[in-house]
Amino acid sequence: MRLATAADEILPMKDPKVQANPAYLRIIILSRVITKLGKLDNINTKVIEGLFASDLAYLQNFYNRINADGSGKIHTVCPKCEHDFEVETVPPGI
Repeated sequence: MRLATAADEILPMKDPKVQANPAYLRIIILSRVITKLGKLDNINTKVIEGLFASDLAYLQNFYNRINADGSGKIHTVCPKCEHDFEVETVPPGI
């Protein structure tokens, strides 16, 4: 997933599906910013529509997280030693 541009968030607002159902906005935005999903390189709205609700929620949360601060880092704690650290969830350059 790449960082969203202003166009990624603004242009879908003109789509008739979004105007009829505002919830469809997240489908279009995710289809624009997800660059690869598993073995799929061609992501479109049909792919996003076919996701399980929990997977869609995860991707939307990830979208919100990386676009809020531009970072794919997640703060976490080791369950064994309880050491605090951050994990990069997006490889550099993607």
